[in-house]
Amino acid sequence: MERLCIRGGHRLEGAIPISGAKNAALPLMVAALLTDESLTLENVPRLADIRLMIRILQQHGVDADDTAWEAGETNALTLTARRITSTTAPYDLVRKMRASFLVIGPLLARCGEATVSLPGGCAIGTRPVDLHLKGMEALGADIRLRDGYVHAAAPGGLTGSRVTFPFVSVGATENLLMAASLARGTTVLENAAREPEVVDLACCLQAMGADIEGAGTDSITINGMETLHGATYAVLPDRIETGTFAMAAAVVGGDVELVRARADLIDSVIPMLHQAGVHIEATANGLRVHRNGGRHRGVDVTTEPYPGFPTDLQAQLMALMCTAEGVSRIKETIFENRFMHVPELMRMGADISVQGQTAVITGVDKLRGAPVMATDLRASVSLVLAGLAADGETIINRLYHLDRGFERLEEKLGACGAQIRRIEG
Repeated sequence: MERLCIRGGHRLEGAIPISGAKNAALPLMVAALLTDESLTLENVPRLADIRLMIRILQQHGVDADDTAWEAGETNALTLTARRITSTTAPYDLVRKMRASFLVIGPLLARCGEATVSLPGGCAIGTRPVDLHLKGMEALGADIRLRDGYVHAAAPGGLTGSRVTFPFVSVGATENLLMAASLARGTTVLENAAREPEVVDLACCLQAMGADIEGAGTDSITINGMETLHGATYAVLPDRIETGTFAMAAAVVGGDVELVRARADLIDSVIPMLHQAGVHIEATANGLRVHRNGGRHRGVDVTTEPYPGFPTDLQAQLMALMCTAEGVSRIKETIFENRFMHVPELMRMGADISVQGQTAVITGVDKLRGAPVMATDLRASVSLVLAGLAADGETIINRLYHLDRGFERLEEKLGACGAQIRRIEG
């Protein structure tokens, strides 16, 4: 089994290219089910989750032209769902990734039926899919749960309706957005998610001929179309990768340019980093992040739905705060089990106490390298950041979490001076 070996204490200097956003690419790939024409997506990252989504779509009958993409010759991926050959998404595939549940909306809208296993994914809370199902019911689908599968049927097609989410859900917003694009009449999604990935999906659907207004606000209106057509669309840059590498530069006092990064996608992160003593400025190619001299300062942060501070950067921020001056407090309000990286950081000498939803971090002068275990995707990269800052050698186990969400991580960091490599055993 592969592990990551990091020898800390090396300053990062240079340029890091920001990949396309995994959390945007996955629903965009699923949108290919909505048309019998080809959807070409550009700036698609080569990640384990993307490869798994290709497999899921292929078993529905989607033709994936991915040879050149897989070989690294292009970042474009073409998907063609000329004919849906199966409306069942089996347990063996869906259990590995929550985003695979997004197929239920497009399959229902296009085929009038879908049988989808209840999903799996990272162990960071229950994250129920009931909002997806209640939304589909509001559009006229008959929903039944049996033997771990959702059996959904709308033989006469879906019908537009007003759907009010009791709380913000990115996945449910995306699923209903796709389903409603082929529903009869008008659908209004109230208390909709406002994340950039939701806006990216709406823009792609519009390029495919959908009639959508209000994406990026909490009220989205979709006027259903009889059919959608093919399109070419570029995935937006990954805001979580942007924030992660910004914090990597900060934790070691580095100076890096994040190529293709967009400041507007990390509006809630930049002020926090400025408060911590990290400098961020726009360049012709993206963003420059640097911290020179002295320790950075502790900050207090609460995770919130967009446009608040993203939960997907909480673990990375905690790694940064471990060596900050003073006491920091991070309150996690999105997922109930998302402090599983705390014991691993404490193995490296961090001073952290968890009080309910809040982690209190008292900064230490130095972390120490140690063997650690990744528990989920974002936790794994927080251990990478801690390893970059630590004295000695850090060994990170369970790299499959990391490979789900970060493209060429060690290559990008290594090009800027990090001592990081994969080892066997």
